[in-house]
Amino acid sequence: MAKIEIYSSPFCGFCHAAKRLLTQKGASFTEIDVMKNPDRKAEMIQRAKGKRTVPQIFIDGAHIGGSDELHALDRRGGLDPLLNGA
Repeated sequence: MAKIEIYSSPFCGFCHAAKRLLTQKGASFTEIDVMKNPDRKAEMIQRAKGKRTVPQIFIDGAHIGGSDELHALDRRGGLDPLLNGA
């Protein structure tokens, strides 16, 4: 199974939507709450090439983007292979 990291905040609807999709897919993920851990926000910005909004999602170290990009990837049929390590 893929290693999934999602930088999020508790009041972010897009974060909830992304986590809901991953959960529906049966994927486990590590959530990094940038409100509880503000020092991790700088890490997120660096890893996401300057993106400052949450969520920022990484699968096996590759930057996927935010919720919109995750859902678009799923619609194109590209999410399941990544989640299964293909």
